[in-house]
Amino acid sequence: MAFLETLEKRFRKYGIPNVTLYLIAGQGIMFMMGQANPQMLERIYLKPALVLQGEVWRLITFLFMPPTFHPIFLFFALYLFYLMGTALENYWGTIRYNLFLLIGYVATVAVSFLQPYSIASPAFLAGSIFLAFATLNPNFELMIFFILPVKIKWLALLTWIGYFWTMIVGDWLTRLLILASVANYLIFFSRDIWLRMRSGRWRMERQAKEFSRKNDAVHRCVICGATDKDHPELTFRYCTKCAGTPCYCQEHLKNHDHLSA
Repeated sequence: MAFLETLEKRFRKYGIPNVTLYLIAGQGIMFMMGQANPQMLERIYLKPALVLQGEVWRLITFLFMPPTFHPIFLFFALYLFYLMGTALENYWGTIRYNLFLLIGYVATVAVSFLQPYSIASPAFLAGSIFLAFATLNPNFELMIFFILPVKIKWLALLTWIGYFWTMIVGDWLTRLLILASVANYLIFFSRDIWLRMRSGRWRMERQAKEFSRKNDAVHRCVICGATDKDHPELTFRYCTKCAGTPCYCQEHLKNHDHLSA
């Protein structure tokens, strides 16, 4: 997209390589600090009202909020985040991957200020990375519980269903946060989504035409209109003595007036 290419050129010198590792390291450190002093985590989450009171560090530190506080689940969550984030950076390049994160970050922070006394979570931002990875690698398999292989595209589908359901039952801030968190995904993949929709519609139209052709009658009696489709038990022949060699059913083949040119 021209918009993304323009941003890439403008922010090229500000690119941060391996930004995924920095985020993982920060979340790991905050997890350990939270285990030692749980009150420490109250100083890093994003609450816009506190930012307006001068605690501006929360605009950055909330990105390091651990996704879970169970050590085993945290390990796998950070591993998957590293795997997917690194794959996206290798595919897009450092600048474009940074822009993907930046757009999601700015949108999430901006929406959170609409209700300054609520706590904004970076969880939806991580979800956009998962959706982007699933879009680019739909057949990548994850071993659920180490025994059940599941293609990531199905997990992405469940994620979208969860988002849509939350949009229905959640409050307006939650809805806006979801939209903000997938804004980067929609910006980056809008062209691909449009092309897939067009391709899918063209494929459906082509299949409909092929199905229609398969269901068209091959033989039709010029007298009674019977066809091989409607009456598969009938035999149809073409009269070479008639002009244009018309088709007749077995009843009218020998009982008709020959057509002349």
